[in-house]
Amino acid sequence: MILVTGATGNIGRALLGELHEAGAAPVRGLTRDVGRASFAGGFEAVEGDLARADSLKAALEGARSLFLLSGWGAEAEVLAAARQAGVEHVVLVSSITVHTHPHLPAAGENLAVERLLQDSGMAWTILRPTQFASNTLWWARSIRDEGVVRAPYADVGLPTIHPADIAAVARAALTEPGHQGQTYALTGPERITVRQQVAAIAAASGREVACIEISREEAHRQMASFMDDETADAVLDLMGGDVNEELLRVRDTVPRVTGAAARPFRQWASEHGAAFRQATSVAERTIT
Repeated sequence: MILVTGATGNIGRALLGELHEAGAAPVRGLTRDVGRASFAGGFEAVEGDLARADSLKAALEGARSLFLLSGWGAEAEVLAAARQAGVEHVVLVSSITVHTHPHLPAAGENLAVERLLQDSGMAWTILRPTQFASNTLWWARSIRDEGVVRAPYADVGLPTIHPADIAAVARAALTEPGHQGQTYALTGPERITVRQQVAAIAAASGREVACIEISREEAHRQMASFMDDETADAVLDLMGGDVNEELLRVRDTVPRVTGAAARPFRQWASEHGAAFRQATSVAERTIT
């Protein structure tokens, strides 16, 4: 039994699709609202909350592999519950910042979770993705309302990754031999700037979209409505304020592990053009 947490999110839903195509069974998808969830292949939906390890007992029953997202705050309790339930292998989504920006608080938190897993007695595989293509959904409202993206560091190119490529590597780690004890840094196939992302979204959504570069200070003020100062500063550093060669580096991990080329940003944009044309009720969680 494979338990996929975050099953309705950008990575989790793609992972369920990957597992269905691979013929993996049985599989469960964890969601906080089982009444609203339906998954590819008819996989079982189970209710639980990663912020409350005590809510995962039924979901973990019989599970031998676990796909786990870091960053929910109860990872120590979740890992303890997984081991007690008999889970043998955990595939953890961490962050490339553990390697590229270890001084950032979020990177330290991710590293602590990695070490908890490595010391848990269960087999492990750690995925460290870079910036998600889906983070550009931050721009959806301003594009729909004004046809404008206002962003700092508009000409800094980062190797943004399609969440489905994270899912593809996770599927390989969960279903194929040779991935236990491995840590994989994951990127997209090329560097792409904010300006180029905006152009790809414009093409995919069939509308004109202007890209206006703003200062770091103005971007920080915009972020203040939904994140604290420390988090905003960290995000801005990773967007272009404090880049280094390791953050900029394009890696071949996705094709090497999956046997398929990593998806370019324009593919993600073409798949999600509707989000920039009309209102959407889906709240997207971004992870860097």
